[in-house]
Amino acid sequence: MSSVRLENISRIYDGEGGGVRDFSCTIADGEFFALLGPSGCGKTTTLRTIAGLESPNAGRIYFDDRDVTALPPEKRNAAMVFQNYALFPHMNIFENVAFGLRARKMPKADIPDRVAEALGYVQLDGMEKRRVTELSGGQQQRVALARSLAVHPDILLLDEPLSNLDAELRYATRAQLAELQERLKITAIYVTHDQEEAIELADRIAVMKDGACHQIGTPAEILNAPATDFVRSFLDRFRASR
Repeated sequence: MSSVRLENISRIYDGEGGGVRDFSCTIADGEFFALLGPSGCGKTTTLRTIAGLESPNAGRIYFDDRDVTALPPEKRNAAMVFQNYALFPHMNIFENVAFGLRARKMPKADIPDRVAEALGYVQLDGMEKRRVTELSGGQQQRVALARSLAVHPDILLLDEPLSNLDAELRYATRAQLAELQERLKITAIYVTHDQEEAIELADRIAVMKDGACHQIGTPAEILNAPATDFVRSFLDRFRASR
């Protein structure tokens, strides 16, 4: 696994809003780290920049002590779970989970065991031949997670992966995700706009607005000692629900 260090990262879009400005943080090896904030705050841009899907206008990105700023996504050994899952509807579960392994030129004979291992992590054992179109939303989310885990990534990147699930399923899947991350000790960076989700899942949270990071801290720190008026007001809804 790897730590992640962002040094003054900026990703600004010409003539457009959004993006992220001068963001620095260090995410420990094996930490569950959340990027929390309203839509358009820069959290997904930050995640995509870590993944190599966006190039920063300024700043450096390090995995451990390796500078990956200029490396393409396939050279970073990070895996991303997208909000819409990005599964291939014409493929069955096995083929979807195996896709990244084949792209990385894994020997054909080794792929079935790796797929079975990943499906076991998400409790979809024995469903390899099912079509994606036959699955529920929760099952599709688990296939997307299994596909990411199959490549044995150093860093797992999750872009609002539970947002398309209903409340009951989202809660159950959240608990499963937390247990899995703890068991695998994988470094996870999780984007969400949901205060409860971030507080329940994350070891630490970066609270963002308008491309800027307002505070980084543990759930207790941001709840009990908000650094700015925005952090305080943004978390009021969570406090009110308690």
